[in-house]
Amino acid sequence: MKMPRTSANEWRVLQAVVEFGGFAQAAQQLHRSQSSVSYAISQLQTRLGLALLEPDGRRMRLTPAGEVLLKDAAQLVNALERLEERAIKLAQGWEAEVRLAVDTLFPTPCLLSVLADFAGACADTRLALHEVVMSGADDALYAGQIDLAVATGVPPGFLGEWLMDAQFVAVAAPTHPLHRLGRSLLAEDLVGHTQAVVRDSGHRAPRDAGWLGARQRWTVSKGETSLAAVKAGLAFAWLPLDSIRDALEDGTLLPLPLRSGQHRYQSIYLIEADPAQSGPATRQLGVLFKNAAARRNDALQP
Repeated sequence: MKMPRTSANEWRVLQAVVEFGGFAQAAQQLHRSQSSVSYAISQLQTRLGLALLEPDGRRMRLTPAGEVLLKDAAQLVNALERLEERAIKLAQGWEAEVRLAVDTLFPTPCLLSVLADFAGACADTRLALHEVVMSGADDALYAGQIDLAVATGVPPGFLGEWLMDAQFVAVAAPTHPLHRLGRSLLAEDLVGHTQAVVRDSGHRAPRDAGWLGARQRWTVSKGETSLAAVKAGLAFAWLPLDSIRDALEDGTLLPLPLRSGQHRYQSIYLIEADPAQSGPATRQLGVLFKNAAARRNDALQP
């Protein structure tokens, strides 16, 4: 195996000489003696067999060869610094990866906000995101597959912290036969029409939620499919308000005029799989979810 003849330290010294204009200036910025800076540059040029610097008045500038090589070397030195910073965080207990399960009911804009903040705060920690429906989070918690869950229920043996309440609205396309009745609707009016529902992704103890009294029911795996079916006039459904605000505003969907039960609510919780073992990145991610939920709740206040 061939070992490099130059070191990251030497390339960083070269970068400082160019950036600050000379050996003395670089030595001051690097908190080193001028002789050590000169020696590092001399060694680097000797090992490469190339002149990397040349005088330009009272400053030093890169030769054409030096300019090409330093551009590539800077990327390697920066990558090495990031590697060392990551090693320090790992030594301090920062996780290499956080495993997260998020129920698809959690609003997507809030989730994207959390992920963006996490990328900035924990850039050296990977994130494994599992999207689940209802008891899918329970399965992941019981199996020890995740460190943190954003779920619609707190399974026995775990503690959860309330984040928000998601609101569901009974809706259908404007052309749906239920809207043509021209009156308040009862549960009996819904029975003969197709209802779209989203399948629980859990297998351990899957559960149903909401009204399921329609004789014909389409069970889909994703909320987007349920929404598409309703927009196409093929079914009615109780859909999360956060995902249909635009459709309600532009009239693509209309609320069903139910005499009762037009709205229902589902609480969403933050659950740490093992708080005693949670690392700083997991805890930071939990704080970010709480902050995003608080901003969303405040925005909905009248």
